Amino acid sequence: MPSPIRIHRFAKSGHSHRVELFASLIGIDHELIDVDLANGAQKSEAFLSLNPAGQVPVIEDGQSVISDSNAILVYLARKFAPDWLPSDPLNEAQVQRFLSLAAGEIANGPAAARLITVFGAPLDADRCQTIASIALGRLEQHLEGRDWLVGTRPSIADVAIYSYTAHAPEGNVSLDPYPKVRALLARIEALPGFVPMPATNAGLVA
Repeated sequence: MPSPIRIHRFAKSGHSHRVELFASLIGIDHELIDVDLANGAQKSEAFLSLNPAGQVPVIEDGQSVISDSNAILVYLARKFAPDWLPSDPLNEAQVQRFLSLAAGEIANGPAAARLITVFGAPLDADRCQTIASIALGRLEQHLEGRDWLVGTRPSIADVAIYSYTAHAPEGNVSLDPYPKVRALLARIEALPGFVPMPATNAGLVA
């Protein structure tokens, strides 16, 4: 019997959460391994042997080690749940577009704004808010007439944008102006196997 996939994560990291969420949504056997970032566990020799960049998440699937949350989503989809990553060129390109959005404007907008309020990161809050508005506005516009970001069913595109978008209010980024984005988040949360990321008391979260 194959061993469970080992997910090295930090529970309040959206990058980690998107991997944990996807593993749960597709129902694969997995083990969560918490990395103590506060005490520098990500810089230990043991962890750096898995990911020389010293970042979570990292997964171990037998002898295979994969880092970078979006790369992990692609790997897991290709191996275990191909329905979550379209194989036709146009829709696959669209998925890649939203993986880039997750790694770009969402990471530098709502995710970075949350780093300021939750973790005290020395970043430019106004710049983060501006980038967040651009990213969320693009999502809102794209979702006109759509239930999912790509095609007619959920894909890893939806998983990639979920965690930091859903927790944007923790960085004082309001989702009130984006009803279609909020509806997408609700659809993701209603999927069988959904698991939430722990909330904090920062920002607009009560």
